[in-house]
Amino acid sequence: MRTDTAAARGPAAVRRVLESELAQARERGSAEPHVVDVGGGSGVWAVPFASAGCRVTVVEPNPNALATLRRRAEEEGVAGRITVVADDSDALGRHVGTGSADLVLAHGLLEVVDDPAAVVAALAEAVAPGGAVSVLAANRNAAVLHRALAGRLAEARRLLLIPEGVLPEERDTLLRRFDSEALTGLLVAGGLEVGLLQGDGVVADAVVPDGVLATDEDLVEFETVASATAPLREIASRLHALARRPELS
Repeated sequence: MRTDTAAARGPAAVRRVLESELAQARERGSAEPHVVDVGGGSGVWAVPFASAGCRVTVVEPNPNALATLRRRAEEEGVAGRITVVADDSDALGRHVGTGSADLVLAHGLLEVVDDPAAVVAALAEAVAPGGAVSVLAANRNAAVLHRALAGRLAEARRLLLIPEGVLPEERDTLLRRFDSEALTGLLVAGGLEVGLLQGDGVVADAVVPDGVLATDEDLVEFETVASATAPLREIASRLHALARRPELS
């Protein structure tokens, strides 16, 4: 499994959504919200969450990534708040109790697992009623557009025609890409209610031409607005969904 992809670097719009989710968990009575980071890599999300007072469980099979995670956690003084599970995502149910997580992260995960439907079902089982699952996934439309704009029109056409949105030569790193409809459908089929769908990386991943300058603040402000604007969301590098397990009636 790949770790530390672009999907894991903490974009501002995604961070704000997750911070709000943790605030809601505390309002529901969880003083130390339990966050489960599936495919959590070297801890780029886990360590900040632990520093913010959360209990974090990281499920990750890559030993090199886990070594970096442990080092980061020690350096930040939060090792005691992070439980490391050296296993694949399909073993989630063996390590995380049903309904025990306030927030489950699956960032850069569904595009690389063998059975995304089974993984989504496991994510839904792990989260508490009223809790949320945060998914970041590679956007098929962005991949098509980037190739077309680069003049690689034959590749762009092939990506449009291949159901998984991945060229055969890419399958050593990705198994699939999603569009909004496919990602939403997958989450709903897994028993989740999608409450938010936004883009991540509308222009941030593009190379800024020489002579065109933008401050970090300008970029953050643009991305924040663009990520929630439907036409621009559809061409962002990644799609971010926040899906909730329904409350028990």
